[in-house]
Amino acid sequence: MNAALPLAALRDDVRILDSLDDLARDAAGALDRAAQPGFYDRHDWLALTHAHIYPGEPLAIAAVHEPTASAWLPLRDCGAGHGRALASWYTLAFAPLFTPDADAEAQARLLGEAARLLRRRFDTLSLWPLEAETAAQIQHAFRAQGWLAAQHVEAANWVADTAGLDFEAYWANRPSKLRNTVRRRTKNSPFTTQVLDRFDDAAWDAYEAVYAQSWKPDEGAPAFLRAAAAQEGAAGTLRLGIARRDGVPVAAQFWTVENGTATIHKLAYLESEREHSPGTLLSVAMFRHVLDQDRPVVIDYGNGDEPYKAEWMDRRRKRYRLRLYNLRSIGGLSQGAARAARAVLRRITR
Repeated sequence: MNAALPLAALRDDVRILDSLDDLARDAAGALDRAAQPGFYDRHDWLALTHAHIYPGEPLAIAAVHEPTASAWLPLRDCGAGHGRALASWYTLAFAPLFTPDADAEAQARLLGEAARLLRRRFDTLSLWPLEAETAAQIQHAFRAQGWLAAQHVEAANWVADTAGLDFEAYWANRPSKLRNTVRRRTKNSPFTTQVLDRFDDAAWDAYEAVYAQSWKPDEGAPAFLRAAAAQEGAAGTLRLGIARRDGVPVAAQFWTVENGTATIHKLAYLESEREHSPGTLLSVAMFRHVLDQDRPVVIDYGNGDEPYKAEWMDRRRKRYRLRLYNLRSIGGLSQGAARAARAVLRRITR
């Protein structure tokens, strides 16, 4: 039975890949959209991330196979014995990648062997942003292979549970303060709203114009975001909202909807229009469209603990950063010992 396979039986099919082309060949479709429901668990997302955000940076992708299941852990080799997740500020959840047929026991075996393999390459690893279950899974597997794990909260993640709800049912559960604000702002509103479910260059130009004039910091990698939006538009998952005053874009939002989850990736509005709440009114249009047309089970407001999210969402979750120290290398042992000493000192001096 596959569940009884010892780790030694896996080691002829364990290796580190150094390119996403190699990953595509190794996965043979297992990381394509049809096989992976998670937005950030696909080869195309990783390829965009590497090409636009970390161009030319070396990769070290742990690949582990057994007869009926496989796993990959995509990392960047940052030099000096340190590796980081192949993730960016656009990635809302990073995780090891498994073939759909890998059950919990197979995942544990595969991830354990990846941890053993990575001891040869790295002293330390930094993985983020991780869901709580993913962080626990990684810690268990890596500790069993001689790694010290240190975890801390990286970000908050707000979600709304919307199974079976249309917009009116969802809206009835929102705080009266938010509903009253929308009612006042809707009267004699100077804005028109548009929600697109396809990619449109002119509409995306409007999004970029709004973002550039908003309170938000520099986008960081606008070419990445445009490419991701175009990709999702082609797949039918894009929801792009634009609010205008007299034809001029004043607010914009980028969502995706897929596999029962609506995700709010990016939003912005002109600071000069703040008093008229164009962002709030566009949000109402977006929520109405998505809830009435797409009927998601969950709406994910992305990572961040901005106070306004609590008015729109139901639950606050945590995202974690996991620092891993290879106790079988000199560098990992020394850094892990120093980290443990600092933790002890903090407890003593509290």
